[in-house]
Amino acid sequence: MRPRIAIPLPLSNNPEYVERSLPQYEQALDMAGGEAVRIPLEGSPTEIMKIIEGCSAVLLPGASADVAPGKYGAAPHPKTAPADPKRDNVDDLLLRDAYAGRKPVLGICYGLQSLNVFRTGTLLQHIESKINHQAGRAVPIAHQVEIDPASHLGDIVGTLGGQHVIPVNSSHHQSADLLGDGLRVAARCPEDGVIEAIEGTAPDHFVVAVQWHPERSLEDGTSLAIFKALVSAAKRRA
Repeated sequence: MRPRIAIPLPLSNNPEYVERSLPQYEQALDMAGGEAVRIPLEGSPTEIMKIIEGCSAVLLPGASADVAPGKYGAAPHPKTAPADPKRDNVDDLLLRDAYAGRKPVLGICYGLQSLNVFRTGTLLQHIESKINHQAGRAVPIAHQVEIDPASHLGDIVGTLGGQHVIPVNSSHHQSADLLGDGLRVAARCPEDGVIEAIEGTAPDHFVVAVQWHPERSLEDGTSLAIFKALVSAAKRRA
């Protein structure tokens, strides 16, 4: 039986964006052996929790919003995008449930930022760098990331020939800054040091988040391996 993976709708106010982006995550989970369960951003916490309780893991997808700076005690940067409070609230429900029940978590782009803030970390609100981290979906390779070979993410990609410097796409203007409780850096951009992946420090809880978009490059074995790792962790928990 395929494990059910909870995935919130990326945005509450842009159906076109949702229907363009969400199927890519669902396809990735399907290819990895999981079943995506869409979590609505409307409804009461009780109604949403009834859906979440039937899932074995969580995937937090990307979004064009930015986490509200007030959540980590900062004033908004001029280039910080508007927040989506409904998405933030559902992410918080998902993460509280995941940490309470040791459900595996995979965050992607905005999902990494949401995870870090949930764990009381902060964000770099706008990256100033010679590297174009906002290259977008039309640029399949924007830059490289260097993955810590001692990290769990390093174990995941290390099964593919031991390569820990990999090319990635990039569609973000923010990144993790101070790390939240129980999190560590798993990868950086070697050219400018921007944090590109974080992960949990608890050995009995799968928590991995990447700043790039592996759902857009599933033909790449490294990208699919990240989703397979989430599904395998969900199967073990189930």
